[in-house]
Amino acid sequence: MKATFFKYQLQFKQASGTSRGVLTSKDTWFLKIQDANQMGIGECGMFRGLSCDDRPDFADKLDWVCENIKLGQEALLEELSEFPAIQFGLETAFLDLNVDKSFVLFPSKFTEGQAEIPINGLVWMGNIDFMKSQIHSKIASGFDCIKIKIGALDFDTEFKLLQSIRQEYDANTIEIRVDANGAFSTDEALDKLKRLSDLQLHSIEQPIGSGQIEAMAELCANSPLPIALDEELIGIHDVTKRNYLLQTINPQFIILKPTLVGGFSGSQSWIDLAESHSIGWWITSALESNVGLNAIAQWTYQLDVHRPQGLGTGALFTNNLVSPLKIINGRLSYDPSNKWKLNL
Repeated sequence: MKATFFKYQLQFKQASGTSRGVLTSKDTWFLKIQDANQMGIGECGMFRGLSCDDRPDFADKLDWVCENIKLGQEALLEELSEFPAIQFGLETAFLDLNVDKSFVLFPSKFTEGQAEIPINGLVWMGNIDFMKSQIHSKIASGFDCIKIKIGALDFDTEFKLLQSIRQEYDANTIEIRVDANGAFSTDEALDKLKRLSDLQLHSIEQPIGSGQIEAMAELCANSPLPIALDEELIGIHDVTKRNYLLQTINPQFIILKPTLVGGFSGSQSWIDLAESHSIGWWITSALESNVGLNAIAQWTYQLDVHRPQGLGTGALFTNNLVSPLKIINGRLSYDPSNKWKLNL
């Protein structure tokens, strides 16, 4: 058995704004494992500025994995607790190595093209006209759940935008989720959440920055708008600490990005803990290429999800890898008649 990796830069079709800045490209790494005539590919999509494994020794750790691939998946995963993106890529590559058909990691009605996954339509930050255009485009494309990034413009401007959408589409027609990416200060957060709750939004992701556990717990206890934790989960590897976080903050939802929280095993750990505390959850991609998105989508489907998931990022890039994944009417599906074109 041998392993190699290489870096690949994904290019956004258009600059995509978040409260942390504007994205024009994203680096990712592909891990290949070969054993006899079999090959498995996984994606290690470390997210700069967000992942806990955004560290100078990231590539060195991938080198170490390749040099020690014969240790096997279980031993390697134990050594990679501080590198969740590599854990995800490793899990995926080993799965791909051992399946009958490449990239069909979790065979199901989804991979047979007989079932779909409901997803939200993602609206990036920008000026008001740009955001309105995105929203109307998503709704016209059949999405009935829209996720809108907020926090880059002044709050009143963003509130008026959300208000105008809600006046046009009621909550029974369009579900609106917002993602603040920690943009609100602790002093102003509750007042803003109270105002936003008047718009019958589904939830808000990470209203304040992560690491402020007491302040977040107070918000979750008093907010009329359901709160979903996202960045708050990053970098917490110990199960006891994960349980303490959920028990202390007691959010309404958590959002799981396998690349950021330790792959499928790390995500399942969070799900088990969340359900033990009656906390809702959903799965989101972290701007991986179609290799990573494919793995996440197949895994997510077999969890028997019903609420919209955050898996609509495959169409963001000009140089994404051609795959059987497609989005129609706000649903992600897999067309087995469409072949992969890796060009890697």
